[in-house]
Amino acid sequence: MLQEHTVEIRVRYPEVDAMGYLHHSRYFQYFEIGRVELLRSQGFSYADLERQNVFFVVVKLECRYRNPARYDELLTLTTRIQRQTTVSIEHQYDLRRGDTLLAEATSTIACVGRDGQLQAIPDNLCAPAAT
Repeated sequence: MLQEHTVEIRVRYPEVDAMGYLHHSRYFQYFEIGRVELLRSQGFSYADLERQNVFFVVVKLECRYRNPARYDELLTLTTRIQRQTTVSIEHQYDLRRGDTLLAEATSTIACVGRDGQLQAIPDNLCAPAAT
């Protein structure tokens, strides 16, 4: 199963502040895009998982901003699975413009049912153990 995925994202006009810089809150939306696209690259649809009563909630998210992004720049987001337990997944993100690191972040998501109660991640979604 893929442990890493890269996606390109172009900064859109409604995502920037009055100075033309990507607003800090949008980075978190980009990280969500990274998680969803990593899952998709593994052959899963988050919409299908929801229909199966499998949901993921963010329990921790940290970001360190290194350099700003501007309107219309093409960015590359790499999302990696750092660690996975029976109920949670830790991701690591690098957002770049070319070789320039713009932001690095980590998140922890937990698997819950529709009732919000913690549940095991389905076996078919489990990443292989790191060697």
